[in-house]
Amino acid sequence: MTARRYLIAGNWKMHCRRSDGAALAADLAARVGLTADPRFDLLVCPPATIISPVAQSVARSAVAVGGQDCHAQVQGAHTGDIAAEMLADAGASFVIVGHSERRTNHGESSATIKGKATAALRAGLTAIICVGETEAQRDAGHAESVVAEQLTGSIPDGATASNSVIAYEPVWAIGTGRTPTLTDIAAMHGMIREKLSGLVADPDAVRILYGGSVKPSNAAEILGLADVDGALVGGASLKADDFWAIAQACP
Repeated sequence: MTARRYLIAGNWKMHCRRSDGAALAADLAARVGLTADPRFDLLVCPPATIISPVAQSVARSAVAVGGQDCHAQVQGAHTGDIAAEMLADAGASFVIVGHSERRTNHGESSATIKGKATAALRAGLTAIICVGETEAQRDAGHAESVVAEQLTGSIPDGATASNSVIAYEPVWAIGTGRTPTLTDIAAMHGMIREKLSGLVADPDAVRILYGGSVKPSNAAEILGLADVDGALVGGASLKADDFWAIAQACP
């Protein structure tokens, strides 16, 4: 098996202002220090308005910064949107695309997400491409086919292990406190790994994150599963102690 370094990513969503966001980032930076832990990379994805101050807070550490979304175009008449190049200019090195909240709340299709992921690669960012099924889709027995279709439609041309990460998030587990069984998580991650063959040049090296109510109490057992290469953390990433505890749970 190809050795893959864990990635613990925090999605701050629509939380934090400049002062508390910078303080949270500085707290994490102090814990990580100049040299990343040999087990994992640590990433925070704050709202676009505070990417720059957060990037400044972690500048002397191994903590990386990412955006939560980007537009497919470099520039133009796209009120309220932000280009991948703008994220890079503000200090980001990653960007989340296709989160279920974007797919659902903004009606984003896999084709739209592929365009955003393509833009991320164009700007030199690593794209975290999110996929996941709803509770109704899982109950109907369509979970794997839905996720496979999202993968096929969302991964951009030129995707590699160095510029792309996959994040599996069962929609019904995000922010609900519910998590799938370990067997379900392992099975989905295994399917994703198999599906990556033909979609990326180096499928065994691509990191696949699990997201959906990850917390200190369940992190160790989830991160210990085959083909789970890290976590995309929501609420728990807003508390330095909890986020750090999740990172420390990496094998």
